[in-house]
Amino acid sequence: MSHAVEAPVAERSSHPALLGLTIGAIGVVFGDIGTSPLYAFREALQQSAADGIDPSEILGVLSLALWTLTLIVTVKYVLFLMRADNHGEGGVLALAALARRSLGLRSRIALVLGAAGAALFYGDAIITPSLSVLSAMEGLRTIPSAAKFFDEATIRALTIAILVALFVIQRRGTAIVARLFGPVCILWFLTIGGLGLWHIADEPSIFRVLLPQYGIRFLASHGTVGLFVLGAVFLTVTGAEALTADMGHFGKKPIRIAWLFLVFPALMLNYLGQGAFALSHLEAAQQAGTPFQNQDWFFLMAPESMRGALIVLAGFATVIASQAVITGAFSLTQQAVQLGLLPRMKLRQTSADFVGQIYLPTINWLLLVGVLVLIIQFKTSSAMAAAYGIAVTGTMVVTTLLGYLVARHVWHWQRAWALAAILPFLCLDLVFFGANILRVIEGGWVPLVIAAAIGLLIYTWVRGKGIVRAFEARQSIPLADLAAALAKRPPERVPGTAVFLTANPRSAPGALLHNLKHNKVLHERNLVVSIRTTDRPVVDAEHRRTSERLDDNFEIVVLNYGFMESPNVPADLGVGGKTEMRSLEAMKTSFFIGRNTLKPEADVGMPLWQDRIFMFMQRNAADPTEFLKIPPGKVLELGEQVTV
Repeated sequence: MSHAVEAPVAERSSHPALLGLTIGAIGVVFGDIGTSPLYAFREALQQSAADGIDPSEILGVLSLALWTLTLIVTVKYVLFLMRADNHGEGGVLALAALARRSLGLRSRIALVLGAAGAALFYGDAIITPSLSVLSAMEGLRTIPSAAKFFDEATIRALTIAILVALFVIQRRGTAIVARLFGPVCILWFLTIGGLGLWHIADEPSIFRVLLPQYGIRFLASHGTVGLFVLGAVFLTVTGAEALTADMGHFGKKPIRIAWLFLVFPALMLNYLGQGAFALSHLEAAQQAGTPFQNQDWFFLMAPESMRGALIVLAGFATVIASQAVITGAFSLTQQAVQLGLLPRMKLRQTSADFVGQIYLPTINWLLLVGVLVLIIQFKTSSAMAAAYGIAVTGTMVVTTLLGYLVARHVWHWQRAWALAAILPFLCLDLVFFGANILRVIEGGWVPLVIAAAIGLLIYTWVRGKGIVRAFEARQSIPLADLAAALAKRPPERVPGTAVFLTANPRSAPGALLHNLKHNKVLHERNLVVSIRTTDRPVVDAEHRRTSERLDDNFEIVVLNYGFMESPNVPADLGVGGKTEMRSLEAMKTSFFIGRNTLKPEADVGMPLWQDRIFMFMQRNAADPTEFLKIPPGKVLELGEQVTV
């Protein structure tokens, strides 16, 4: 989701670099959805295989798959939702931030939807690497000469080794190898499209499934089984969220070009080829009087002599898909931290050239643990597939609801028009979500448990911070009143500059009050600095800082950052350099940060168990000095006890 950001999209899209951006988008945006042919058709067909498979079932499943791709991705995302962007950025939290700006007092609705979408995404981020890489490695069993060497346990071990290596290299960054993602994925799409086109010749009449009546008849005649098939069919569109999430990095035009002229045709041809291949096998089995078995149609389409090369290519494609999801998790976490949904986390830039290349150790290792648990628990990609759909459909429902809020309150559409545009998509999403809910027992509980756990952490953090802010507001006094009092009865002055960091610059920071109370001194120059996260992804330099001088002693400074930026307080205050503000000498500047001690109390604020979760999150949050890029030796922390 989050990759290299070199310049604003508006500048780059008019540049001859459009081709380069399109190639980049093919490698980053479409890795997940591009590897779905490995398992989607096979799993959907398997849901109707209990009493045998007949031609109408192959045609019905295939028709549903192709129309799902068309309606969900092409119509909903490419033609509609890609119009809803936050200054070029897309994705669930970017849309939530955009909607919050326009909703005013009702912004909590957008906040809740954004938090729910983010929570569901983490479930997707754990399942995608597990399912995709495992599916690719299972292709080894389709090579007769190699099948005896690759049983389930060996394939699992190989998958685990690949994924462990992938997560381990995250700390070094992937900027160098990322240049290969586009060319590898182009080769992948040309290969799968060519394989499909080759096997369409097995049953040229397969194009009839482009008529929706085959899918409609299948659903009408199969009852509950049809809903289970519909849930599995949704696997064809996993990863569609990336089309909006990556808009800020590539722009709408390159993503649309890549989808309409390469990815969509390649996927359609491959699914048609798998369907034709399956039909020809079914006819051969009927003529021979042998039972027809659902198989790994994707790999079997390739000649045995070329299957090994296809498996290697599939391995590279699934690793690229996994990398995109991992980086997306890093980006989403950074946004969640900046928007106040999660505590500060240790973040490291892995590239000096590209600001989008970040690494969060906590998220990286938690994802790896989740991936390993899934592979060991579910053992095969077929068992794991049931867990996949709920996370993706849930995120899509949230995105569609946010799309309505944007259409209604940002674009100012009339309610009737907004509902007319959104309701068909919402109904479609809810049908797929309901179909996937039927698979909760099979494995769908996994993303729900992950989302519930993440949701609880977000709720606890937001509520806990609210309690702390309320306490600080009760204890505070207006900064203007304090400044006036100190002007009348000045304390002892010391040379240098004091920077007091606070959430509310109009109130006297707690650290300032404690410094006056205990040290009984005031610095020569005092900056009361507040850091604000805007609803924009990036804030330009001219709007980064605003300042207001209260008197000769105090100056209020507000530093504005986008929700995709990392703060650098000393640099933006001009410590050691020349800025519009007076230059701050590094050796004579001290930073004061308020750090309160939390005390759990069952009868106050949150329940005791939630207090302990909040205290754990607060204790393990990244050091604010590191997060704000403040030199550790220049910081003093002062605070008091707060009951939560």
